[in-house]
Amino acid sequence: MARSALLNVMVNAVLKAGRALSRDFGEVENLQVSLKGPGNFVSAADHRAEDTLVAELTKARPGYSFLTEETGVIEGTDRTHRWIIDPLDGTTNFLHGIPIFAISVALEREGQLIAGVIYNPILNELYVAENGQGAFLNDRRLRVAARRLLPDAVVATGAPNVAGDAQARRRFTAEFGDLMGRTAAVRRCGAAAVDLAWVASGRFDGFWERGLKPWDMAAGILIVREAGGRVSGTGGKDDMLATGNIIAGNEAIHGLLLTTLGAIPAA
Repeated sequence: MARSALLNVMVNAVLKAGRALSRDFGEVENLQVSLKGPGNFVSAADHRAEDTLVAELTKARPGYSFLTEETGVIEGTDRTHRWIIDPLDGTTNFLHGIPIFAISVALEREGQLIAGVIYNPILNELYVAENGQGAFLNDRRLRVAARRLLPDAVVATGAPNVAGDAQARRRFTAEFGDLMGRTAAVRRCGAAAVDLAWVASGRFDGFWERGLKPWDMAAGILIVREAGGRVSGTGGKDDMLATGNIIAGNEAIHGLLLTTLGAIPAA
């Protein structure tokens, strides 16, 4: 595929950050046998990746604002554009030497997502999308899966943190149990950006999760949509970035998940 100048900027930034994360991931695997564990090392790797992304994107597009996982809001002189960045989605996987994590970068223009990139440097999988231009994995055009029935579908989700809200955990348990009985399988990979990328590529038929942050899903939302999928909040509205709740899939699976989850009583 011929990438636009904007996508080239984003891809170059994630590739540079990804090279450092790949080196750090090799060190993490060696640190697994340590009693102290690699926690501090991984936190430093996360911040280094964010610093790299902010520096590279600022150099290419001076003045754009940022919303990042580690730093939060960075106000720029250009208030119409905002980068939404997760330098390491799937930190727990990274911490344990599990190669399912990603760098996620999206760009908003006047509140609308216009470009997204998700990159797993260990699997060497680069997902890109630009509004109206389709979605691609390593230059291969993506389409969401064609399955239309829940019993045939593999769906993904994410679990609330064990230290989080007890009500959220009860709700997740109810939803997980219900969907486990209706689908071919439910998977929990531990990185929402990867889950959404895998919906776009047809590996997963659907995805739902509650309590996410904008940087977890901004790039993935656009990539799924550009692969022909549907994305909404759990109430059916386009409010995912505001509520943190999301459902994604092809037209049929998205609709079935929306109906099914809506019928499960809140805990």
